[in-house]
Amino acid sequence: MAPSRGALMAVATAAAATLTVAACDSSGTGHGNGSETSRSSSAPPSASPTPSPTRSYPLSKTPRTIPSVRDHTPARGPGWQPGKDSGVVIAKGDKALADEGRMLAGELKIRYRGEVAARAGDVELALNPKGGGGPESYTLRTHDGRVTISGPGEAGVFYGTRTLKQSVRADGTMPEGEVRDRPGRPQRGLNLDIARKHYSAGWIEDRLRGMADLKLNQLGLHFSDDQAFRIESDTHPEIVSRDHLTKAEVRRIVALADRLHIEVVPEIDSPGHLGAVLLAHPELQLRNVSGVPSKGSLDISKPGAAKLVDELLGEYTELFGGAYWHLGADEYQALTVNDPAASYPQLQRAAVKKYGAQAGIEDLATGWLNDRAAVVRPHGMKPKAWNDGLFRDSTVRADKDIEIEYWTGKEYGARPPEQYLREGFKMLNLNDEFLYYVLGQPNDFVYPTGKRIYEQWTPLVLRGTSPVPAKYSGQILGGRFAVWGDFPNAQTAAQVAEGIRMPLRATSQKLWDPDKPRLTWDGFKALAKEIDQG
Repeated sequence: MAPSRGALMAVATAAAATLTVAACDSSGTGHGNGSETSRSSSAPPSASPTPSPTRSYPLSKTPRTIPSVRDHTPARGPGWQPGKDSGVVIAKGDKALADEGRMLAGELKIRYRGEVAARAGDVELALNPKGGGGPESYTLRTHDGRVTISGPGEAGVFYGTRTLKQSVRADGTMPEGEVRDRPGRPQRGLNLDIARKHYSAGWIEDRLRGMADLKLNQLGLHFSDDQAFRIESDTHPEIVSRDHLTKAEVRRIVALADRLHIEVVPEIDSPGHLGAVLLAHPELQLRNVSGVPSKGSLDISKPGAAKLVDELLGEYTELFGGAYWHLGADEYQALTVNDPAASYPQLQRAAVKKYGAQAGIEDLATGWLNDRAAVVRPHGMKPKAWNDGLFRDSTVRADKDIEIEYWTGKEYGARPPEQYLREGFKMLNLNDEFLYYVLGQPNDFVYPTGKRIYEQWTPLVLRGTSPVPAKYSGQILGGRFAVWGDFPNAQTAAQVAEGIRMPLRATSQKLWDPDKPRLTWDGFKALAKEIDQG
């Protein structure tokens, strides 16, 4: 029997009341992959006597990425995932983001639709120069079935696409809400010794792609040492080793790095570590008073020494371009003997002639460093040098704009990092206790573990295991994880890639986010596996 009209109205009213779910606009913050806090309030009763039912969602979780995002405001909603009608678009006037858009679309297997209005299901990339934050900061908002990634610079927008890509790979979705993210340090990267071990251009390019996903922005290339000189040369072809990168390959590497917002930092180490160059120029080899050659060392008292190195610097600064040049300056063998002036009288005479009666070989070496810095600056490149290339007691002082890359306290000339910091130098952390992956593990080196970096190292730990005072934090620009090829055949290139996989991820986490990681090491490893296999 059909119910009466009045009974039907009563049932409908009860059902509507049961199905009504008040939507709320929740806010709060989440950090890393840990817990979130949220605020919510019930919406006022609807004025409609028969409101439409709405679906309720739990408060979103922070996206799971490596490195972790620094701030996330959760919200209620379905989040975003790529669908058959999804696309990547760029905001009007932001054609500079086309490369980032095409790359993301290819990675997510959705269409790139260019400079058009976003629609439901889309990802929109936009530049927002007035939005505040540094050039590598970004905001990623997931709302109403779409994602908007914006930032003051292209690099920041690119890092937002890395967050989206990783979240989708880890969990299939980008959670509802808003990410506001920025790096803890401006320089974050990998240092690669391609002099003692030859790596193919393709292998280096693979490392660049992996670095980009980790929001690393610097690749150091040490391409000249005692064992080999690894890049084609037009000015001095006689010094180039059999296995080397062509200039065309270098241009390809630099172009890829540029698209991935990674600076390539080339290094020709001098006046030491020049053995491969000196094989072709034995007349410039440093010899002691008895005529015994000093391994890899250039005789910087000879005019031809500066001419040779400066010709190489001129050639390769033009090839690489970029913001930085690494001058090396470490482990000059003339300064490791008991009495440098007696062993190398020609260097002592040159020091006195150039800098006065009180000068010594340390002054001559410091002057060499400053003179080489003067060669690279006109090319728009900021000079860098290893910490043991600067000396405490020299009369000639290193130029203050040279960035000090601190790696050791063991070598001659090395001083505690606080001494450089007190003098006002800016520094980069390449602490050999944590960040040195030395093939063959000579001289008490052991292959570093990601776990130890993740749990014990911070950018303030420049030497050994103790941090410098926090007041110097602003002078520490970041760090690089370094691979050195002392025994090049100890591992294949594939083994090196696998060996540095988790240490590099741990390094990226500690350089991006200054806070203690929320995940345990086991949780971090598990997340890395999920992202890699996603």
